Amino acid sequence: MAIKKVWLDESENECISCGVCEITCPEVFEVPDRMIVKKGVNFSDFETAILDAVESCPSAVIKFE
Repeated sequence: MAIKKVWLDESENECISCGVCEITCPEVFEVPDRMIVKKGVNFSDFETAILDAVESCPSAVIKFE
């Protein structure tokens, strides 16, 4: 599976800015005030860490395809 897109989806829940995603995968995620996905990242290089961040997110707001 190749991850091509990662985004913040707050349609059901809000990001609580806990920083778990940034701790889990700092190459992809940053949490200044709320989670952002870094630009220019080759997501396929960090698939395992991205999936770990998705599973660890207490708000379930990280989406990918």
